Parts: sequence; C-alpha cells; structure tokens
Amino acid sequence: MPLITCENVSLGYEGLTVARDINFSVNRGDYLSIIGRNGSGKSTLLKALLRLKAPEKGKIIYGEGLRQSDIGYLAQQTPVQKDFPASVFEVVLSGCVKSRGPFPFYSPDDKKKAHDKMALLGIEGIKNKCFRELSGGQQQRALLARAMCAADKILFLDEPVTGLDPVVTTELFNIINEMHKNGMTIVMVSHDVHCAVKYSGRILHMNGGVLFDGTAEEYKTSAAGAEFIGGHKHD
Repeated sequence: MPLITCENVSLGYEGLTVARDINFSVNRGDYLSIIGRNGSGKSTLLKALLRLKAPEKGKIIYGEGLRQSDIGYLAQQTPVQKDFPASVFEVVLSGCVKSRGPFPFYSPDDKKKAHDKMALLGIEGIKNKCFRELSGGQQQRALLARAMCAADKILFLDEPVTGLDPVVTTELFNIINEMHKNGMTIVMVSHDVHCAVKYSGRILHMNGGVLFDGTAEEYKTSAAGAEFIGGHKHD
C-alpha cells in the first residue's frame, strides 16, 4: 500500500482553483520531484500532502500506518526564519518536538539524534553559533538537519536550494541523495527541472493538474520534458 494516495484532488487558494483531478501515489522509497511553472500548484500540493491545507475536492489518504510524527518538512525560508535568535543546536533539536509526546523535555536520545544529524551535514562545529549569523548555505543545512530529526519515513522539501550558489546546491543535493539511498522517501518541490531530472528517480509535472507522472528517464523523452527541459530551466 502506498504511503500517500491522492484521489481526484482539486487544490486552490484565495478562491482560485490552481489544480484539478490530481491522482497519484507516493510509494515507500520514492525520490519524487514535483515540478512546473510558477502558479502551477506545486507548493500548494506539497502543503496538502502534509495536511497543512485541505483539498477543495477529493481525498488524500495516508497508508502503511503513516503518522504526522513520521514526516519531516523543510519549508521555503522566510525572513523571520533567517533572523531566528537561537543557536544551531536549538534549531536542529526542535525537529524532535513531535517525538516528545506529552513529555515537556528533550530526551538524551533526542539530543543524540540532533548531534548525529549535525555531524552528517558538517555543522556540528558551529552548533553554538547563532542561527541568524550563518551563511545561507549553513542555515539551509541546519534547517535540513532539523527536518531530518523529524523524519522517520518521509521527508518533504520545498525549494531547498533556492538562492544558494552552485557549489552549496550540489552539496545539499548529494546529502539528500544519500538520505534516499539510506531508505528515506523524498518528496521535493523544485523550480530547477534540470536538477530534478538529474537527482530524483520520479517526476510529477504539474500544469493545472498532473501533466506527467513517471520516471526521470521517461520524462526526458516525453513531450512535456522535451519542451520544459529545453526552454524553461528556471521557471
């Protein structure tokens, strides 16, 4: 049974429907990139999959016993987040909040998990530094480590490399790829179709609905892929 299934889903915001009749599933082990033009409903779909936004129509079904506490989410950064007055360790550790249940304090296991994720992303050496003093790449690594602390089965990423230079972008994609190889299911919204095709295994192309759903290799030779890859690298 899939982790998440969309059945005849329609999505919108501010009274405007942006996507209709969405039918697809997220399966365990997927590395799925959701792509499309601006306004095509990519981020709206991601929020609906996270149950942060209700569909206008249709159903989104969690399977395999998937719970909110199994899910990690790296949202697009806001100016408030970038100026957050906390240490790197505090930001990363906050990703464990869902696992605490009724208990008010972080456990030793929570703190070990935070240290492990910081070490994995190469930021343990700056764990006591204030988050707002970090570079954009360091901030994104800290937020990714936080999302990893929350994710047991599936990690959602919304434009994780926006505004980062090419070197940091490649480093973060390599880290995400290693997480996938180690068993994490990845669902990522990306504006960069070239990186999506290069790194992910499956493409969901949104255009008022699902224009394409298949492997990255199939997408390259599809009508949608031929047009989008050829002329719309940064849409």
